[in-house]
Amino acid sequence: MLRLPLHSGSRLPVVPLPDDAVLLAAPPPLDSLADVGAAVVDALRYPLAGEPLAELVPRGGRATIVVEPPSLPLPTVQDDPRRDALAAVLAELDRHGIVPERTTLLVASGLARRAGRRGLEALLRPERARAFRGRVVVHDCEADDLRTLEVAGRRVRVHPALLDADLALTIGAGETVLHGGATALVGACAPGTIRAARAVSLLEVAGASGWRLAAALEAELSRTVPLMGLSLVLDHPRATGLYRGYPWRREALDAGRRSPLRRLLNAAPAVLRRRVLAGARRELTAVAAFAGPPSVAHAEALVRGTAVRSVAVEQPFETIVVPLPWEGLHLPREPLNPITAAALGLGHVLRLWRERPPLAEGGTVVLLHPFSRVMGHGPQAPYLALFAALRDGARTRELAKVEAHAARDRRAIAAYRGGAAPHPRLPFADWETCATLLERAGSVIVAGCRDAGAARALGLVPSHNAATALEMAEGLSGPRARTGVILGPPYPPLVVGAT
Repeated sequence: MLRLPLHSGSRLPVVPLPDDAVLLAAPPPLDSLADVGAAVVDALRYPLAGEPLAELVPRGGRATIVVEPPSLPLPTVQDDPRRDALAAVLAELDRHGIVPERTTLLVASGLARRAGRRGLEALLRPERARAFRGRVVVHDCEADDLRTLEVAGRRVRVHPALLDADLALTIGAGETVLHGGATALVGACAPGTIRAARAVSLLEVAGASGWRLAAALEAELSRTVPLMGLSLVLDHPRATGLYRGYPWRREALDAGRRSPLRRLLNAAPAVLRRRVLAGARRELTAVAAFAGPPSVAHAEALVRGTAVRSVAVEQPFETIVVPLPWEGLHLPREPLNPITAAALGLGHVLRLWRERPPLAEGGTVVLLHPFSRVMGHGPQAPYLALFAALRDGARTRELAKVEAHAARDRRAIAAYRGGAAPHPRLPFADWETCATLLERAGSVIVAGCRDAGAARALGLVPSHNAATALEMAEGLSGPRARTGVILGPPYPPLVVGAT
């Protein structure tokens, strides 16, 4: 029997797995760009389509650069190559006649908590941030000054900085169909538009209404403002130091299993465990840079990134094990509550696929997480209304009414606008990402669950430990069922059944 250390919140327990379990880990590190800035300059000079940056820049004009909070990839890294890409774009704009004083950085955070000073400082390296003399604006999706556009037959309200500029650029990475490129423009819209951005798979355009909406918004904006996008292909975040190679090297997994530091970490208080894990050193490198119309650059980066970072799987699994860390998808990182834990495992990790879903119809998902009910105050408070509705058995139509009521909560909106909490509609968006997987799965078991009531409120099955959960999964799927274990974070994309 395999025994491997896997994440379960802020702990790293040793989990017994079937001998024939298929371990799905990120591939080894990729060859990185020696100079991200130089690659960005070349991409801007030779875009995939459209005119180069030099032809789009009006000398003495105004530019708006749209960036998203670097919430992906997970986990957080200390040195992000997107900072070098942004610095290179600013230098190119200055060289072509747009001075920093006439440049606006628009942080399109969607429904997530609005970035504070620390989040904004992370956009550029300290020396470059001190020298920047432009304007930094964090999008407020509830602002009164949003402008209205007609996009694909619907009224869309967007940030005025996108229309008041002589040139608009998007800078990001091709992580999913809903992050980066033209979809960053959707993050600078009103709440209703942001909520309309959906996807069945996070790596395929087919079935992604969010991609179609973003493309239509890009086309409408380009009638008024020249648009250009820059998308990086990023490698997975890689651990450095003592556990270099975790989780893609078997030697690192064995070292973690035997390590006395792991046992000390598991016995430490939760606050200390989170601090240690948050401070762990990781490196993130860029593999390629593409420029052109935002949707074109983003699509190319997404396809290239999936090709070089993915794991090929012959056929779907009857049982999939998904270890979950302590931190959520949104910035600033907060401990996972039952809803965000489900959204991370079911709505993110198990939607990172191409060709076919990795879970067989009626299969079983095992989530490794304590499911502690940490919501109730501060940034976690907006999740209470949704949790109460789910606990009372609310269905889709009833949840829509609860969401509409939450969206009118003046105190919740004030907390969002002040940067103290996410938008009150974010919990409903998080939970909605789980819908496709919940319909496909026969059962979702929470292994190591510390709050059985919370799991049952979400329609999930609590289990005391991983061994019991896997026995339950075997009973549901049969002894010959194929078991896949997605090692992470970082979580690899899965290409299932490709010929």
